[in-house]
Amino acid sequence: MEIEGAVVVVTGASSGIGRATALALAERGARPVLVARRVGELDAVAAQCGQRGAAALVVPADVTDPAAVDRVVERACERFGRIDGWVNSAAVTGFAPLLDMPLDQIERIMAVNVMGTVHGARAVLPVMIEQGSGVLVNLSSLLGVVAPPLAGAYAMSKFAVRGLGVTLREELRMAGARGVRVATVLPAAIDTPIYAAAANHTGRRPHPPPPVYSVDRAARTVLKALRRPRTELIAGGLLGRAFALQHAVTPRLAERMMALDMRFALRRPDDAGATAGALFEPAAAPGAVDGGFGGPAKERMRRAAATAAVGGALAAAEVVRRRRAA
Repeated sequence: MEIEGAVVVVTGASSGIGRATALALAERGARPVLVARRVGELDAVAAQCGQRGAAALVVPADVTDPAAVDRVVERACERFGRIDGWVNSAAVTGFAPLLDMPLDQIERIMAVNVMGTVHGARAVLPVMIEQGSGVLVNLSSLLGVVAPPLAGAYAMSKFAVRGLGVTLREELRMAGARGVRVATVLPAAIDTPIYAAAANHTGRRPHPPPPVYSVDRAARTVLKALRRPRTELIAGGLLGRAFALQHAVTPRLAERMMALDMRFALRRPDDAGATAGALFEPAAAPGAVDGGFGGPAKERMRRAAATAAVGGALAAAEVVRRRRAA
């Protein structure tokens, strides 16, 4: 799919990966359709898209409402006449032992992350099938590969999103819809505001476990999935891919390592008390692309360390070569 000129719907566009994806699309000449619950934040994102030369369409909607998602498709088709891409990025999360999290909060996480993705797929795929082209990108997570403790509802939802992608791909193939593609993006630990908006019953302050990646990296992976759809793409550099591979080879060890990562991510005490976060009502804090965890700076440090390591290895190899030549 050519990004320039493409009409791409992005759910969860008010913050995090969704917001970064919408801005990246605008920079590359796409026509974004912005979907989230917060009208004011969507207007702010639309203004930022306008500064990048893109006229974005704002359609406020809660993805748990299938009728509202259907209206997104109607508005996009009325405005642009087609939908070339759809990014299911809307998501919420929560931290608690599964037995301690209120049942309505578990159900809400599943409703947003799973049924919100289902509603988007059911609304847009008939349009894409009729067009004979289109790309649906669903955001899962590395936690949909290796589930951690204390975030069970989120992990369950992301496993379900991966399964949905497989189902949709095979059903489209069986239906002969060759021009319609479904890709699943699996972000690693990304520096987004989702942690600040999370439900929390642990007495600890959540933050992404290391290594933390920038939200722009995740957005670039989403655009890659739109341009050249593949079954699954990991957004998280070499370490993210290595961890997924490790789970395939030694699953028990990977699960133990994930548990250690989660313990590290929840190491700081928090006396704010139990909260449902932004599960039922939009977050009060302004929308943002990143969560303030230093993802971009940490990526730069890792790149510098890797470059230094490679340079050191090459220098050592040259010394050995010269000694042998002498």
